[in-house]
Order: sequence, then structure tokens, then C-alpha cells
Amino acid sequence: MTKLPATPESRLASTEIESHAEAFQKSREDRRTELMEDYVELIADLIEHAGEARQTDIAQRLGVTQPTVAKMLKRLAEENLITQRPYRGVFLTEEGQRLAAATRRRHEVVEAVLCRLGVDPDTARNDAEGIEHHVSEKTLEAFERFLKTQQAVVRPPIA
Repeated sequence: MTKLPATPESRLASTEIESHAEAFQKSREDRRTELMEDYVELIADLIEHAGEARQTDIAQRLGVTQPTVAKMLKRLAEENLITQRPYRGVFLTEEGQRLAAATRRRHEVVEAVLCRLGVDPDTARNDAEGIEHHVSEKTLEAFERFLKTQQAVVRPPIA
């Protein structure tokens, strides 16, 4: 069978296919890291507010079983994001602390944008929990620029 030469239309279609495939690949990669980011962010919050992060507290806050948490903690330790000490709980490594801070920053920015758009705070917080994992750095920077311009036009409340 003879292969026909590529036409501009077929090259465009090929480019579109590649672009589409790249978007799906990024989405799959985001889903793989989403759980790890949620765990690391929660561990940071527990340490900040309770002084420690225990497996039982993590399971309770995420609504999962302790064996599920144990499996993820093992994965986080393998990724050098946490350390565990017997009878002492879970601690973030420096890398884990950086990931937790970046995840928290993304969450806060996305939540602020949603609130600025008029979404009620509870819905914004819940929606940001999912959106934060899929926002590119470029989009996050655009969100931050949007928030800065919105702060500049905030009007004082009417008395």
C-alpha cells in the first residue's frame, strides 16, 4: 500500500492529535500526584495545628481506613516526602514541606479566585480541593495577576 504525502490538513490533524494526547497525559500524571499532594498537605496541616500527624488522624480526616493510609504513607516515604518514627507519628522531609507549601499555595490562590468570582466560600473551598491539582504554573500566575488587579479595584463598603 502506497502512503500518500502529508497535506497541510493531515499535518494539522496530527498536531491536534498530539496536543490532545499531551493534555490527557498531563491529566493522568496530575491524578497520580493528586493523592500524594493531598496527604502531604494534610500532614502539614495536622502538624501545624495539632503538633503531630498520626496515622489515625489522617485516616479520620480523609475518611479512609488505616490500612489505606499505611499504604500511602509507605509510598510517600519511598518518594522521600515523609519520615515515620515508631510511636511518634509522621513527619515531612524538606521535600515534603516544599510540596505541601506549593500545594497549599495553589489551593489558596484557586479558592481566592473562585470567591472573587462570587462562589460562596464553602463551595469555593471544596471546588479548589480538586482544581488545585490540575492548575498549571502559567494559569496560577494568571490567577494571581487577576487577584492583584481585583484588589486594586476593591471599593470600600457602602455605609
